[in-house]
Amino acid sequence: MPPTAARPTIAPLPPLDRASQVLDSLVTYIDGAALAPGDRLPAERELMAALGVGRSTVREVIRHFQALGVMETRKGSGTYLLKPINAATIHMPLSLDAASLRDALLQTLEVRRGIECEACMVAARRRTAEDIAIIEAKLDEMERVHHLKGTAGEEDLAFHLAIYDATHNPLFRQLLEQMREAFERFWDKPFDRPDFARRSFPFHRRLFNAIVAQDTEAARLETLKILDIVEEDIKDMAG
Repeated sequence: MPPTAARPTIAPLPPLDRASQVLDSLVTYIDGAALAPGDRLPAERELMAALGVGRSTVREVIRHFQALGVMETRKGSGTYLLKPINAATIHMPLSLDAASLRDALLQTLEVRRGIECEACMVAARRRTAEDIAIIEAKLDEMERVHHLKGTAGEEDLAFHLAIYDATHNPLFRQLLEQMREAFERFWDKPFDRPDFARRSFPFHRRLFNAIVAQDTEAARLETLKILDIVEEDIKDMAG
């Protein structure tokens, strides 16, 4: 029988800036210990002793994670992980407590407008010849599948991810993928409608042309046209 792997320890913090490092230290421990959603975290006293900080600091960090929807404290039981945390990332899992599916979609769309418009404008400024070739290949495949099936969800995503990569700023792609992960259940086929936002299809070629021309304003406007159609479809299908 193979020996049991040693449980990772929580590394103590240096004497300076302890409070600002508690969060990072706890994330590193969770990642190293391979804690999964549903697992219980060390008790408050154990965290205090291991990190060398007071109860108020530990509770402040736990409240921060609770606000993100990452942890949950159960009275008389302890604190539990609700979503995975990776120390290699600089972002945290997103969480949204909307009253309805329609509200959740519209709230995410408000955020997407800011992120995607900026991403397309940055891509128009920074794109290289190699970026253009990749984006065009994704667009050609999207158009092929769309004409064949009437929809192209995965291909549409690949097209937009290629644009995000053309910004040469990894945060754009990280943010979009985090949002998709948080709301994946209705982003793939919202309301069980595979034809969701089909009317936006022609604007993708126009967006590509704007990026090729390095026309940042046109890229912004074409992105807004795509997202405006998405908003209209959300409202129509949600009644």
